[in-house]
Amino acid sequence: MPDRLRVAVLFGGRSCEHEVSIVSARSVIAAIDRQRYDVVMIGIDKGGRWLCAHDAQRLLGRDVVAGDDLLPVALDYPGGGQLVAAGGAGGDRQSIDVVFPLLHGPFGEDGTVQGLLELAGVAYVGAGVGGSAVGMDKELSRRVFAAEGLPQVDYTVVRRHRWEREREAVCAEIEQRFDYPLFVKPVSLGSSIGVVKAHDGAQLRAGIDEAAQFDYKVMVEAAAQNCREVEVAVLGNEEPEASVPGEIVPGHEFYDYSDKYLDDRSQLIVPARLGPAMTERVRSLAVRAFRAVEGAGLARVDFFVDPSDQGVWINEINTMPGFTPISMFPRLWQASGLSYPQLVDRLIELALVRHRDRQRTRTAL
Repeated sequence: MPDRLRVAVLFGGRSCEHEVSIVSARSVIAAIDRQRYDVVMIGIDKGGRWLCAHDAQRLLGRDVVAGDDLLPVALDYPGGGQLVAAGGAGGDRQSIDVVFPLLHGPFGEDGTVQGLLELAGVAYVGAGVGGSAVGMDKELSRRVFAAEGLPQVDYTVVRRHRWEREREAVCAEIEQRFDYPLFVKPVSLGSSIGVVKAHDGAQLRAGIDEAAQFDYKVMVEAAAQNCREVEVAVLGNEEPEASVPGEIVPGHEFYDYSDKYLDDRSQLIVPARLGPAMTERVRSLAVRAFRAVEGAGLARVDFFVDPSDQGVWINEINTMPGFTPISMFPRLWQASGLSYPQLVDRLIELALVRHRDRQRTRTAL
């Protein structure tokens, strides 16, 4: 890679996972090698307003960012296939070499920002438009997993339009098909926001009402009873690699938002308590899931595993997993021999390699 790459860290966003994104960005900026990279901060507030320079700095929380070499930025798309940053004492305009879009959830992880970056012709970390969109939409990814032959628990999807008009009919169909308990979740959201575990009809109705506030599609799925929650990190482009698996022991009834980010009651066990055969199986399934959705750069794939190692079911894939200090993705790669700064280096390298490859594709006759 050339010396002193200019890396734009994009964070915040309109999603309910706004705060998680900010913590991820703080962690990456604190770890990134300033001898190799000039860091540009680009924030998006909860209203969708793009913030540069000092406004982005305030959103991030300047007190937790080490160093004074963060550059102000003015985004521009001059039609030449680039994003440019205005920085330095002379206010010179220089191209951004790569964007690290640390955005979680809708309007960031779902292909929307990836499409903007594709139009601008700039390299960026992570999956492209298609992979991001499919990975974010649990219904679409489940269909792709089924086509790939990946094992998964039974589920159905309820459209908000129908739910508001046929509540009792929908509940009757669900209860005829599934036994309680059930999980109810927004189709296109992460960090367990809007997720409810329903033990009866009243909780099912309340759960769908809750999830429908966050998405027009709501997934209802069978509970993987008495299973271990296992996660595998994937890294790479055309030849992805899987990390050692990690296991989550929830501090609550299930691994909800509070358990993940607020009260620190959950346990993260790395490596997961799996036998050799199941360890290799979940690692293989993670790579298959990554390839199935057209993943690139990174992803975290979540599984339910029977305690006796007799069964495994894929839960979901996250194409831009959390990068907070307690997030499983960097912890799994650390356990696999790749430190946090090395992981950031590798992701930037993968982004540039993928960008160069895509530039070989003809776009005109």
